[in-house]
Amino acid sequence: MTGMTVVTGFSMRPTSIPSPSSGVLEIGPLSIHAYGLMIALGVVAAVWLTGRRLEARGTGTRDDASGMAVWAVVAGIVGARLYHVMTDWSSFEDDPLRIIQIWKGGLGIPGGLLAGIAVGWWVTRRRGVDPREMAAAAAPAIPLAQSIGRWGNWFNQELYGRATDLPWGLEISADKMPDGYLPGTLFHPTFLYESLWNLALCGVLILIDRRFNPRAPRLMAMYLFGYGVGRFWVEGLRIDDADEFGPFRFNQWVALVVAVLALVYLVVTARRGAGEHPGPVAGVDDPDDLADELDDDLLDDDLLDDDLLDDADGPTPRRTASVSERGDEHGYVAADERLDES
Repeated sequence: MTGMTVVTGFSMRPTSIPSPSSGVLEIGPLSIHAYGLMIALGVVAAVWLTGRRLEARGTGTRDDASGMAVWAVVAGIVGARLYHVMTDWSSFEDDPLRIIQIWKGGLGIPGGLLAGIAVGWWVTRRRGVDPREMAAAAAPAIPLAQSIGRWGNWFNQELYGRATDLPWGLEISADKMPDGYLPGTLFHPTFLYESLWNLALCGVLILIDRRFNPRAPRLMAMYLFGYGVGRFWVEGLRIDDADEFGPFRFNQWVALVVAVLALVYLVVTARRGAGEHPGPVAGVDDPDDLADELDDDLLDDDLLDDDLLDDADGPTPRRTASVSERGDEHGYVAADERLDES
């Protein structure tokens, strides 16, 4: 037998990806559902990366990232579950109690993103942090979390693609084999495709941020565009039951709409001059802040007339100090004084 041999809980076969024999990890007396564990690990990684990026950008702290994540993650899980239930109601109508059995799988990412981003935006404002900066810091962290969380589908042997004879085909146990397929059939490992796509997207967003330093909201739009494109492709490979409208599955339409809206936003904001700019200038995180710092220096040097500041009813008039007025403090010497000295 040629090629790589993989030992699984079910069989030994050449060049294929095995599936775990159980979706539960037994650690002594504890039983941990791997699906929930993968989601938790993804959240931890995302919060860590968001906190580091906030501090590196000088726009927040790791505590801000953690405080936002507590509420955003809860909202995201609830939103993701409701989205899945609404788009697959036939699987729940006969047994409504299954709605709360999240550990068995069934989270719709679009619903999770909508609820999580909305609540995260609100909590961030309450903490006094600019939500746009939080979004920029979290943009690469979200696909990182998704990349890790997708492995929960592998443990549950769910959401795989159509049959394939590719060497990385996924093995499925006999009791989870879909109707109409013979035992031993291999399937596209869509969990792996989406995991790798999201991991690559995370890396690309970090590189874009370092190289071009896009304005805060645009990096999140880049994530939404990249995720929408990848999800549209992966969703087209899946064979699980789903509503279809025309040539596409419902989730494909959602991914397509998200990608198109994100692209439109990127194009429109670029035309309005809100595009990328070079990185930090002389220690200033945003070149636009340079003018503010110069204004602060002028105020500190008392270069504004105090009487004008006290009496002005409208916008504060500004005058320019002469060279002679600044000479003593900054080492300048007026021209007539230089002539006298000579």
